[in-house]
Amino acid sequence: MTTHRRLPGARGSMAALVTPFKNGYIDERSFRFLCERQIERGTAALVVCGTTGEVSTLDRREQTLLIRLAVDTAGGRVPVIAGAGSNCTDTAVDLVYQAEWLGADGVLCVVPYYNRPTQDGLYRHFLTLQSKTDLPLLLYDVPSRTGAGLSLETILRLAELPNIVGLKDASGDPGRTAILRRHLGPDFLLLSGDDSSAAAALELGGDGCISVSANVAPALNAALYRAWAEGDMERFLKLRDLLAPLAGALFVESNPIPVKWALAQMGLLRDELRLPLTTLSSDCEPVLRAALDEVIFHEAEEAARMPRHPMTPRTATAA
Repeated sequence: MTTHRRLPGARGSMAALVTPFKNGYIDERSFRFLCERQIERGTAALVVCGTTGEVSTLDRREQTLLIRLAVDTAGGRVPVIAGAGSNCTDTAVDLVYQAEWLGADGVLCVVPYYNRPTQDGLYRHFLTLQSKTDLPLLLYDVPSRTGAGLSLETILRLAELPNIVGLKDASGDPGRTAILRRHLGPDFLLLSGDDSSAAAALELGGDGCISVSANVAPALNAALYRAWAEGDMERFLKLRDLLAPLAGALFVESNPIPVKWALAQMGLLRDELRLPLTTLSSDCEPVLRAALDEVIFHEAEEAARMPRHPMTPRTATAA
């Protein structure tokens, strides 16, 4: 069994950050504010350039900018995990190099999409990536988007490699969390990629969630994991049930369409996406609005309980 202790702090609620746009360009001011808001409200790590961040529409310069902004804003207070995946292994290697050079604390590498490699091809892809860096690498398994998925056997093989430290699991099979925990021990990070089943994954041995809903309610999501860690089951169950409608509503259309609409309603960014994604359909708005109304007061209340650390002028915004 390989011992993994390479990404300290990456447990609990971690935000899969959106990328705010303004007239087609990255809104740097809003992005810095979103990063600071997450840190202030207890998020354990910032995850940038992922699916929720519309990475498939970002060019290399924009990815560089987002990672640099996140690293600079975090200032070492929380880890920054950079998306560095591609269906071309050489391209993914370049993205890993870029993340390391920019000061990211770890990389999140998705299963190669579209070309549907064999399990041996997947193993060799990740073997190559982890051999090219000293950064801790998180596997990202999301077969509904990639068209291919990691088998249990392949995950176990990959977990023996020195720089592969965990898995973001969006496979839709929460039961394998318990199997992986049993085989891999306590140090390998098992992270949910699905807000709707994240609480249940904790009971099966999970360590936390790379969360979409944390964009909207970072303090409540952080409190959920804190309650679990402290053994406060009454509070944990209350928070789980409070957050459940939001978790479902944020997927009424393809992520990140709903979460960007919600953040725009909160005044945190413009409701702007890049094609082929379009803004939320009007017939989906009532469901999302109801879920947002359910949590918004509780989020503000939870945030008010937390110690305050004044934001620097460069990150402050009217949002």
